[in-house]
Amino acid sequence: MKKLELLKKWFENHKGTVTAFSGGVDSSLVLYVSNLVQGENGIGLISNSESLKSKDFEVALIFCRTHNIKLDVIKTEELKDSNYTSNPANRCFFCKNHLYEAMVDIIQDKYPGYTILNGTNLDDLGDYRPGLQAAEKYGIRSPLAELRISKKEVIEMATELGLETASKPPSPCLSSRIPYGTQVNTTKLRQIEQAEYILNDFGFDHVRVRHRGDEASIEVPSDEIPSLESQFEEISQEIRKLGFLKVKLDTEGFVSGKLNRVLNE
Repeated sequence: MKKLELLKKWFENHKGTVTAFSGGVDSSLVLYVSNLVQGENGIGLISNSESLKSKDFEVALIFCRTHNIKLDVIKTEELKDSNYTSNPANRCFFCKNHLYEAMVDIIQDKYPGYTILNGTNLDDLGDYRPGLQAAEKYGIRSPLAELRISKKEVIEMATELGLETASKPPSPCLSSRIPYGTQVNTTKLRQIEQAEYILNDFGFDHVRVRHRGDEASIEVPSDEIPSLESQFEEISQEIRKLGFLKVKLDTEGFVSGKLNRVLNE
């Protein structure tokens, strides 16, 4: 049986589901298929917190409107939690802990008997993701991982279903651009977000801006570095207006999870 058919069948045994939705391709696939199988009982929930890009929030809203999916919007308060803002290596645990705790309360109140889901896929299980511990703590289900569906297969399924998020670049939370042990606050998150939007405006879609104190370190795919170098002076001038004293081009190019290297060291 094709993995997509297995995923559809997975939802048949649940009264209803609420998917923790980020607007990315993984949770989009889970939410879409839940709605496809369960109809109005396949619901999404998103937290419009400071660590989520405003564009990603808009993408999530548009996705649900386009596909006639009910989406509940909440606002978690992880920036009021010193366990989170001190930015330890397991920062993601505290973020997801706030989200899942809120979801459990909502499900008990509004959707009794429903199952809470996330978009964790098989490949995520081999990465350092403290948020998975929070999911385990609250009994969150991960249909993609349970069915051993990889990221490549997620994108293939999303493409087959015609989901607009199939080609969306990965966009983890803004706090992931701040080195561990360095304070997370609203000012830094907005600086990162606006700096990445500046790069988008110059034609770079797959970007990261790492916040290193007074310095912004820019990452784009290695084959786009020559184009960035040709516009670097103009781009760096715009980014410095956000409060950075220095702007650096990371010549290694874009590498997802680069800040996690310190954990191995």
